[in-house]
Amino acid sequence: MSFTMRVEGFVAGETIPKHHTCEGLDVSPAMEWSGAPEWTKSFAVIVDDPDAPGGTWNHWLLWNIPVGLGGLTEGARAGVSGTNDFGKTGYGGPCPPKGHGAHRYFFRLYAVDAKSLNLKPGAKRDDLDRALHQHQTAEATYMGRYERK
Repeated sequence: MSFTMRVEGFVAGETIPKHHTCEGLDVSPAMEWSGAPEWTKSFAVIVDDPDAPGGTWNHWLLWNIPVGLGGLTEGARAGVSGTNDFGKTGYGGPCPPKGHGAHRYFFRLYAVDAKSLNLKPGAKRDDLDRALHQHQTAEATYMGRYERK
């Protein structure tokens, strides 16, 4: 079985509902996954926008998600949150510049071979990337789009 994930509320490649953006409630969507490798001990999530004008923009950094979970509920508080590029911990939804066209948002789920990544709450993307480089065993990706007009 392959490691897969699904983000609820939209079909992969389609529009992310406004509810999950800066123009709505700005709440993280529910996700579900299956097929993680048997040696997985925790999960991590990164949501980013590679189409941002200044380069990739990080919207959500989350790690140490318990292995027993097969997903996250909307607005989930499981795991430890890092600092996104809005300068806040937790989820910051899609919010591309008005008139900039549709941006792609990649939801990346990582299967991790450690129960706990040795990162402090509020860590930044570079720190999480380094930790995942040492402990990632598999990755599943789901992409949605959003445009502000």
